[in-house]
Amino acid sequence: MTMFTIASKELKLLFVSSLVWVFLAVMQLVLAWVFLGRLNTFLEIQSQLAQLANPPGITEVIVAPVFSIASIVLLAVTPVLSMRLFAEERRNHTLVMLISAPVSIPAIVLGKFLALMIFFCLIPLLIVMLSISLLTGGMLDFGLLGSNVIGLILLASCFASLGLYISSLTSYPAIAALGSLGVLLCLWVMDIVTIESESAVRHFSLFRHFENFNIGLIDTFSLTFLLLFAITFLILTIYHLDGERLNG
Repeated sequence: MTMFTIASKELKLLFVSSLVWVFLAVMQLVLAWVFLGRLNTFLEIQSQLAQLANPPGITEVIVAPVFSIASIVLLAVTPVLSMRLFAEERRNHTLVMLISAPVSIPAIVLGKFLALMIFFCLIPLLIVMLSISLLTGGMLDFGLLGSNVIGLILLASCFASLGLYISSLTSYPAIAALGSLGVLLCLWVMDIVTIESESAVRHFSLFRHFENFNIGLIDTFSLTFLLLFAITFLILTIYHLDGERLNG
């Protein structure tokens, strides 16, 4: 059993769930509604933008705000999707069998993480498909579009790794979901509270680092911070499960 075998198994479990299809439908509905709203706004102010020396393009006015909303959607969806990854295994008494199998703990953790990330990648894919439709009436800033895709995937990896770690701590999926949601909301509130200040706390906000990607700035510090955040919680999950395996 390899990391990819585990990822394949988790993806199958995800897509046989009616809840996942409901999430996909709701996400597409919300993102399409925001997209059309921003498009309508752009058409209304187009004559005013034409008078500016350097007016913002359709990518800045329409596409970037959709990615911002998608980051909030991810915050709400991640706890529900990540809660069962380890908590349900523990509740069904299959976690002991899994970590006792001839497969490494990193392969187990990374396999479940990969499955969740493949699902999350559907969100930027949906937005890109909506964005491409704008080519019929204008030009896209593919640099800004790519920056937003990278930023959203990195943000999703942070959410997924955090949710995975919290799920490994309990045998109750509902508690795992509430715990993940609570931590993510705290990170969001921290960003809102410190938005007008240059407090050092703001540098630890996931959303603050995503904002750089949202405006087309691929900042090395933000890129490193988001990667380290995701890697840290993946390592914590591996160490926690490895401790369980050693302690029997």
